[in-house]
Amino acid sequence: MSTLRFQALKDASSRKPVKFEESGRKSELFGSNVFNDKAMRQYLTADAYKGVKDAVQHGTKIDRKLADYIALGMKEWALAKGVTHYTHWFQPLTGSTAEKHDAFFETSYDGSDPVEKFGGGQLVQQEPDASSFPNGGIRNTFEARGYTAWDPTSPAFIFGTTLCIPTVFISYTGEALDYKTPLLRALNSVDEAATEVCKYFDKNVKKVTATLGWEQEYFLVDSSLANSRPDLMLTGRTLLGHTSAKGQQLDDHYFGSIPSRALAYMRELEEECMLLGIPVKTRHNEVAPNQFELAPIFEETNLAVDHNSLLMDVMSKVGERHDFKVLFHEKPFKGVNGSGKHNNWSLATDTGVNLLSPGKTPMSNLQFLSFFINTIKAVNEYEELLRAAIATASNDHRLGANEAPPAIISVFIGEQLTKVLANLEGVSKGKLTPEEKTDLKLNVVGKIPDVMLDNTDRNRTSPFAFTGNKFEFRAVGSSANCANAMTTLNSIVAKQLKEFKKEVDALIEKKDLKKDEAIFNVLREYIKTTKNILFEGDGYSDEWEKEAKKRGLSNHKTTPAALKAKVSKKALDLFKDLNVMNHVEVEARYEIELEEYTKKIQIEGRVLGDIARNHVIPTAIRYQNTLIENVRGLKEIFGKDFEKIAKEQISLIKEISAHIEGINSNVEAMVEARKKANVLTDAQKMAETYCDKVKPYFEIIREHCDKLELLVDDEIWTLTKYRELLFTR
Repeated sequence: MSTLRFQALKDASSRKPVKFEESGRKSELFGSNVFNDKAMRQYLTADAYKGVKDAVQHGTKIDRKLADYIALGMKEWALAKGVTHYTHWFQPLTGSTAEKHDAFFETSYDGSDPVEKFGGGQLVQQEPDASSFPNGGIRNTFEARGYTAWDPTSPAFIFGTTLCIPTVFISYTGEALDYKTPLLRALNSVDEAATEVCKYFDKNVKKVTATLGWEQEYFLVDSSLANSRPDLMLTGRTLLGHTSAKGQQLDDHYFGSIPSRALAYMRELEEECMLLGIPVKTRHNEVAPNQFELAPIFEETNLAVDHNSLLMDVMSKVGERHDFKVLFHEKPFKGVNGSGKHNNWSLATDTGVNLLSPGKTPMSNLQFLSFFINTIKAVNEYEELLRAAIATASNDHRLGANEAPPAIISVFIGEQLTKVLANLEGVSKGKLTPEEKTDLKLNVVGKIPDVMLDNTDRNRTSPFAFTGNKFEFRAVGSSANCANAMTTLNSIVAKQLKEFKKEVDALIEKKDLKKDEAIFNVLREYIKTTKNILFEGDGYSDEWEKEAKKRGLSNHKTTPAALKAKVSKKALDLFKDLNVMNHVEVEARYEIELEEYTKKIQIEGRVLGDIARNHVIPTAIRYQNTLIENVRGLKEIFGKDFEKIAKEQISLIKEISAHIEGINSNVEAMVEARKKANVLTDAQKMAETYCDKVKPYFEIIREHCDKLELLVDDEIWTLTKYRELLFTR
């Protein structure tokens, strides 16, 4: 009997839900461990409070003297809550968060006069080793200095006994080495561009904020079962394993009653989120067994990105207390749905208007159409770059797998809005006649409020869909940092809005058109030139793939192919012109993401080879030896008639031998392919070689292993099976 597997099953089946009692109403707990407005009013001086608010609202720089007062108030607030350490909490280009804890506690030079100390210098800046994080060649190993700098727009928070201060992370020479810095620049750019367009409709608008609501999908697997699978622990997914007889085909898990252990986990997780100011609202079972989803209320994008990164940390830590391994991989199990992280995006003004929400008047609808059509135009112009923004080795498994959007980026807007755009396109060019103006206001624009009824069915195969008052970027992977997608999306929209304003102003000035007429003329031309990106049908169909090719849309099914768009002249110019990233920063990210892809495939190949040769083959041989002994016994008993009697056993022995040979020969071929890939010096070629020459062996080796799983005695199979991983509650 396989001790590890069966002990894990015994442990998992005997677990009870962890008892957890809520501390109080969520509304009372919310933000208790956040240095928010309420805490700042209590612990900061009037000048210090004003300094933080001005920095958040207007981007005003906080001077060091004021930072000392802010740090003092922050320290006193944290100490009152039992905090002992502080850290600059940042998001390097590793895909996870980073932190180094320092104690408030200090002594004088001779060891006397102990005191809790935390000043403006520690608040504003620290110096982690920049060369030890992914930097794409920006920093040499001997050039180690980097800086974390406080981001006052994202409030400090307490987790455990540590005060966490959200920061950006930059190199000594000023290049961004994190996800947050380019995101903040992109948000600033879309704010400026959108505000200028808003002034066509409302002169009182002074700021436009990009909002984000993410939907986090994940799997819960008992920790003992997960620990019994080397592939799950080292790669986040199962590299082999035969599908369970029962999977998701009965649709009985989706929105079903939440299992008791999972519900206990969710309850504690939600309380931790409330304390940290993460406004989680929705929880439910997802489609696949042991798959779930958590979603929050919309927030400002920078804060939402921080909250999602923090959430994934918290989910894993709470999972440990409930004996769960939380899986964020986009495709941890073959044969059942993987996990995504839909990014719901919109723009809101400081006057309280959602710019992607149809209004009740012709003017408000003209504003809606301006931002709606410009967003479509931006996606049409930069669909390749948007695909590159969600390209990872793990997301490649999910995109286009009949459970997630395809790798072809398209926009779904629904039947009503399709008709509205068709009507707008039919208006004559130039100055509008009185009849056309009336028609636009009453018969076209006036119909748009009906969209609020949301009577257009959703298209789950669309990677970028309009869903009533927002766009849903459905193609983002569950393990991704939202900043990557949001930096790109906000940048391309900012670029497009700037172009839109130039064109409208030019028409007003050169052709003596009224503002509304100029806007309509430009929008109408955009409608004509963006038809290729609009698609309402089945994104999984072969017909769409052929049609998309005719339309000139990209279809990059792998990360190495998709990432090339990041360093195209078009992309480099975009980010540089908007001051989001310079060429060095973009090229560094390109190198980092290629290297990450290569390393992940390399690790998966090594783990698969190890499991196949050190788990699967020895187990198969052990069972084969049992069969051989059985055949020998039959020969002794039945003599020359044994071949007929032992026919099935002999056939099984041969079949096992064939699969063993198939595993060995393909593992050896895979190792040789890795060796050839490893000598390449060009990052793009190495990633392509791993993708095209190494990765194809994974499925071949897996097929042989999975066949053996069905042939070998269950009592001696060493690896926890799918039916156990997915259905042990």
